[in-house]
Amino acid sequence: MTTNDLTGQGPSRRMVLTGMGAGLLASAAMPAVVWAQGAPIKLGFQLHRTGIGAAYGHWYERTAQAALKVVNDAGGIAGRPVEIIFEDDGTDPARGAEVVDKLVNQHGVDMVFGPLFSHVVMGSAPRAGELKVPYLVCSEGYHVASGALNRWTLQPGITDVRSQIASMAPWVAANLGKKVTMVYPDYAFGYDHRDFFTAAIAAQGGEVIAQIAIPPTETTFTRYLPQIPAETEVLYHVMVGPAVLTFVKELGEFYGTGPKPQLFGFIDSLEAVDFATPGLEFLEGTHFWEAHNRVKQADATEFETAYRAAVGVDDNGASVSDAADVATYSHMFSVWETLFVIKAGIEASGYAGPADRQKFVEALEAMTDMPLSAEHPQGAKRFNGKTHQVFGVQNISQVQGGKLMRVHQTTIEDGLYEDAVDYTTMSF
Repeated sequence: MTTNDLTGQGPSRRMVLTGMGAGLLASAAMPAVVWAQGAPIKLGFQLHRTGIGAAYGHWYERTAQAALKVVNDAGGIAGRPVEIIFEDDGTDPARGAEVVDKLVNQHGVDMVFGPLFSHVVMGSAPRAGELKVPYLVCSEGYHVASGALNRWTLQPGITDVRSQIASMAPWVAANLGKKVTMVYPDYAFGYDHRDFFTAAIAAQGGEVIAQIAIPPTETTFTRYLPQIPAETEVLYHVMVGPAVLTFVKELGEFYGTGPKPQLFGFIDSLEAVDFATPGLEFLEGTHFWEAHNRVKQADATEFETAYRAAVGVDDNGASVSDAADVATYSHMFSVWETLFVIKAGIEASGYAGPADRQKFVEALEAMTDMPLSAEHPQGAKRFNGKTHQVFGVQNISQVQGGKLMRVHQTTIEDGLYEDAVDYTTMSF
């Protein structure tokens, strides 16, 4: 099944966009929604409110609330109002499994979505499988498409690391250099980068000459930076956690005003960090991967404009009410898009309650094309029902005048890879 409009039986794409805009006007009163008979649909959100993922959790919650308002203002899902129950997992795998259990067994949610960090997903998904509850992750790890999890776990809102790397490695090799040193976090997400980029750059005639793994809880990085070989042409960095700003500042201090390799970073290294922060001036001219451009680009669509307004993000990627509150813009769109995938799946499957959870998963497995729309403001997507993974476009941005400006955009096809699993053949 091709889903040309992920709202299914609900309002059209244009209607959703209109409802979105109306909801933004404080002075505009929405007409009262007349709900169909039936209890609210209860969604559990596994939230990184504390721990190393707290910056992401802050914006994931904000995005979920904004999307929820749009959905309910437009009539809910299948005529039923929607509730989201948030539970903090502390960005901890063991606690994550407990949160999934609590959401299902104590709160009685219909399904669970939300987590980002790979190690939390890996620690939580088995419990979702035991409970036979749909578990939709807003994560870019290769954990789902690898086949390591279960049929109840899906990743419909953001492309995984393997695809991101496959898309971008040719550009990096052609434009920045072929002798690469990698700096990455010492856990599953970092290992995905290490393994897939090493292979991808080799396919372009390049070589990873050094791999430097850093614990995600590290607070200073000066002892790691001297490990970067002098012959490095490209320094590929992706860091996470509360000390990312320290990492980048110390990197700048390490190189000073002298020569340095081309820097190519995943925006994870500076998510939620203002590029105008003192000490980051050395990043001028360097490049970053972004799934979703933090700075509003000149060719932004009407869907992008409406999405920013709904979530409350200005053209520079910060909260409209606090310029110092910089969004985790390259990841949080996955929350928005996942909620609309949930809506589409519920409506396509005729979901009425927990007894229909299997039907819901099967409906998602039948989805393919997800066009650029109000529901998918980051860009068009293609869902692979066998691997439970979505594929989308990627952006390479350059720091120009202290702002990230897109210089290259990949295609969906650039990031496709062979299937490692077929979840549709697995039992529930």
